[in-house]
Amino acid sequence: MKIGNQFGTPLIKASGKLIAAGFILFGLTACGGDDVGKVSLGLFTTKDVIIDARHDPKLPGVTCHISRIEANLSLADPSDMSISCRQTGPISAQDIAGIDKSKNGEIIFKQSLSILFKSLKVRRIYDAENQTLLYLSYSTKETEGSHKHALSTVPLYNTGAWQASGVPVQ
Repeated sequence: MKIGNQFGTPLIKASGKLIAAGFILFGLTACGGDDVGKVSLGLFTTKDVIIDARHDPKLPGVTCHISRIEANLSLADPSDMSISCRQTGPISAQDIAGIDKSKNGEIIFKQSLSILFKSLKVRRIYDAENQTLLYLSYSTKETEGSHKHALSTVPLYNTGAWQASGVPVQ
């Protein structure tokens, strides 16, 4: 006696292939070359703190570390993040000359965080008066009445860019 029907086996095989493809795709998206750390928030949770290192594409002497919550297999949609940017190499006057100096600055990094149209963006803004680079990380989706954001600064003091401005280095 045969159990099942002629339609069950192909359907099971097709759904198995879709599940396998999903695991492969999930595995590939989790393997970023910029991952620095991953900390579990506990034994009975699927949430982790992910720490990424991102280099400013126009200022290779600046590295930003971004921490955020990753909620695998969870319907929660956390938007909290933190950013810390530091000078990790030389910054020249030519580097500064090549960046957007408008009040809006420019987006230097963008990453989708959910299928619900939420993304994490990092924007660089130049504060000419204080000769400081501002790095603003923010979520594009409002959560609990707030767009989550964080700010970090990189002063140009003692760099080639500061000296080029005509301000003497002491």
